[in-house]
Amino acid sequence: MADSGMLVIISGPSGSGKGTVVKKLCPENNFALSISMTTRNPRPNEIDGVDYFFCTPDEFKKVRDNNGLLEHAQFCGNFYGTPRFYVEEQIKKNKFVVLEIDVNGALQVKEKFDNCVLIFLIPPSMEELANRLINRDTESIETIEDRLNRAHEEVKLIDKYDYIIINDDVDKAVEKINTVVTAENLKPFRNTSIIKKLNGSEN
Repeated sequence: MADSGMLVIISGPSGSGKGTVVKKLCPENNFALSISMTTRNPRPNEIDGVDYFFCTPDEFKKVRDNNGLLEHAQFCGNFYGTPRFYVEEQIKKNKFVVLEIDVNGALQVKEKFDNCVLIFLIPPSMEELANRLINRDTESIETIEDRLNRAHEEVKLIDKYDYIIINDDVDKAVEKINTVVTAENLKPFRNTSIIKKLNGSEN
C-alpha cells in the first residue's frame, strides 16, 4: 500500500459521460467523491457534509482567503469551491479522492495541489459528442451549440492533462481509470516508506 491516497481529477465536456463514469467508481475500490462547499441553500433531502458543505458567504470568503479552497467559482449568485481540508483528510486515509470538475477548475487545482492526477474523458469523436447532446433531448439547439463550442475550447487544453480516456463504453472507461490509479499508486514518490525500508533507513 502506498504512503497515502491521491487526488484524481476527472474533466470532460458536457456529454462525455463523466457523471455516469464517476458514479461507477466504487467506494470498495477506495474511491471517495470530493464534497464541494457552497453558499446556496440546501435542497430537500440534501445533507450537510454529504452532498455539500453548506455555509454562509462570510464563511466561504474566510476559507477562501485563508487558502482553504483548491478552486472556486461563482454560479447563479452562489459560491462553490473545493475545500482543501476534506481532500487532504481523505488522502491521509489512503482514499482516491475523485473531483469531477471543468477544465478551468482542474487547472486551478493543479497549481495548488502537488501530485494530483488529471484525467480527460472524451467520446470517440466530436460528432458522437453532438449526437449524445442531441439525443438527451433536454436542451435547445442554441444551448447544444454553446456546449459544443465550449467542448472545442476544452479539447485544446487536453495536453495539460496526464491521461486521456475515450468513453465509448462506460464499464471500459471505469476499468481504464482503475488502471491509471493503480499505476499511479505504484510510483516511487508515493511509496517512500517502502524505499526507506529497502535502504535500511525506516526511522
